[in-house]
Amino acid sequence: MDRVMGLSEEQVRELTVAGKTNVQIDSTAKTTQDIIKENVLTYFNLIFLILSVLLIIAGAFTSLTFLPVVIANTLIGIFQELRAKKVLDNLNILHEPTATCIREGLEKKVPIDKLVLGDVIVLGSGNQIPADAVVISGEVSVNESLLTGEADEITKAPGAELMSGSFVVSGTCCARLTRVGEDSYIADLMLKARTMKKGEESEMIRSINYIVIAAGILIIPIGIALFTQSFVVQHNPFSESVVSMVAAVVGMIPEGLYLLVSVTLATSSVLLARRNVMLHDMKSIETLARVDTLCVDKTGTITDNSMLVAEAVPADNFTPDQIRRYNNLVGDYVEALPDDNITMRALREYFHGPGSRQAMSMFPFSSKYKYSSVQFMDGTYVMGAPEFVLCENYEKYSDQIESYAQRGLRVLVFGRLLSDGSMDGAGGSQLRASVPVPKKGLAGLQVEPIFFILLQNPLRENAARIFQYFDRQGVDIKVISGDNPVTVSEVARQAGIKNSDKYVDASWLRSDEEIAEAADKYAVFGRVTPEQKQKIILALKARDHIVAMTGDGVNDILAMKNADCSVAMAAGSDAAVQASQVVLLDSDFAHMPQIVGEGRRIINNIQRSATLFLVKNMFSLFLAIFSIINVLVYPLQPSQISLVSAFNIGIPAFFLALEPNSRRIEGGSGKWCWVPCRQV
Repeated sequence: MDRVMGLSEEQVRELTVAGKTNVQIDSTAKTTQDIIKENVLTYFNLIFLILSVLLIIAGAFTSLTFLPVVIANTLIGIFQELRAKKVLDNLNILHEPTATCIREGLEKKVPIDKLVLGDVIVLGSGNQIPADAVVISGEVSVNESLLTGEADEITKAPGAELMSGSFVVSGTCCARLTRVGEDSYIADLMLKARTMKKGEESEMIRSINYIVIAAGILIIPIGIALFTQSFVVQHNPFSESVVSMVAAVVGMIPEGLYLLVSVTLATSSVLLARRNVMLHDMKSIETLARVDTLCVDKTGTITDNSMLVAEAVPADNFTPDQIRRYNNLVGDYVEALPDDNITMRALREYFHGPGSRQAMSMFPFSSKYKYSSVQFMDGTYVMGAPEFVLCENYEKYSDQIESYAQRGLRVLVFGRLLSDGSMDGAGGSQLRASVPVPKKGLAGLQVEPIFFILLQNPLRENAARIFQYFDRQGVDIKVISGDNPVTVSEVARQAGIKNSDKYVDASWLRSDEEIAEAADKYAVFGRVTPEQKQKIILALKARDHIVAMTGDGVNDILAMKNADCSVAMAAGSDAAVQASQVVLLDSDFAHMPQIVGEGRRIINNIQRSATLFLVKNMFSLFLAIFSIINVLVYPLQPSQISLVSAFNIGIPAFFLALEPNSRRIEGGSGKWCWVPCRQV
């Protein structure tokens, strides 16, 4: 790329003062004002205010004992949510997304909300585009599925527009920001994957809403009926009629339910934050507690995020000089590519090229085509998955490749693309014309293999224990990877994943029907494209499974976006982190049982606590109906109801909500019940 100077610091200051910054509008984050409004301006607080005014008019000041309890509930809710907000805000600041920009000719990391109009940013594989921009140098493949729903990779050359919210799949480019902040798509679309749509409340919140709506509707006619019967029919004094009516209405209001849920969720978010788990929305805690199918990638989940080259096996009987020359060739190859991931870092560490070859053109690794390629003066070379690189000649080497895969090793083939279709041995001295870099697959072309490069990921120390936990909890594990299915199966076996021997090569799955059938039948999927990952998730959801997806790369984003709950490793790509609902800040998969356990504790305990509130509400409702039918004055006073609510229900409910409880929750949407009748 040509040298780009970018903006000067003086220009940045002027644009910042002018408000031309890329300030993000996070629709998932609550402000302090939002929290206060949500806790103060509620329907039931309005009812309590009306009841208080009526009691004051009636002169029944001693019956206002419920008012301090209501105020205390409101203040506790505000305090707990503000406390949780402070912890999460601090966590966000420590792990806020950044972009590489060029200012005064130097590259520097800048928080995305500090970018200004006209900034030049450097984009590479895995980066999410933070604002609308135009490419000024370089070339990238971009996925705009978060904007358009279309998963096709689009090549962006100089002059092409980049839309915020999309992400870079491969390549490197410099781009100048053309629209930032509120003027760009980022205001609505960058957070689209983790924005809870209206009507998508969690099952627990939706169930509470049903009860609150029902209670909110019932208290009005019953309150009017009680007052009319007492004041008009029985000719009781106004003050006595108001007091009896208020007592019945206060008894029917589940005022503590929302407080119980909000305080419990806020407390849980703080506890998880202290364990390096960041939540992008509260719904994810409950969703993970209900999950019955967990889809994981091999790299970064079953194995850790490091990778090393175990061996480079020559494809022919090369001399030591030839092996050294081809080692240097691979070194030049990986240095020429812009890809920056754990595989490429492992290759660069193992192969040390002298830098004698100058790349003429290149095709960065594509998760869709499973290979990369570089054109030098003496030939065009490719590296990638053996099945996709060797194509028709794969059978010739299949036994050798399968033997490596059965050891749990990932196999890459490095070879030369032949222009004339002949294969005269990689060690041949004949100089052949270099053919153009292929960008739409290698079908119909011939590749002469030079090295079989064997890579391995160390298995996570606690992987077996984690998957045993999920097995005991009745959660099915699906391993979905782009690697050879035999390799993935062996790694899954070492991790103790159930049914790891049931694997399939997804490259043979041609139709949506075959993918849907395989989703039920197999536990391990290899050679999966990003689009197939998405279809596997959708197929599982179509069979009423509650699905969670973990991932760390751009090839996982489509599947994560469609899962019921998505979990990202912070060490992965920026785009995956932004698209997820839960982020493991230390990239430690061992936190998953903790998150699931926390969600189950919340739901199970709130179910138990909610029954206490409902008993009080149902008792007050039936007593009110009994009083109306029998033309009686409601026999209880507001002060009595308040004392019963506080000491028999409110305080015990909060203690119950904090108890350890990790029993499995069965049932999905529409199956949530208030009593723990579906727990095992």
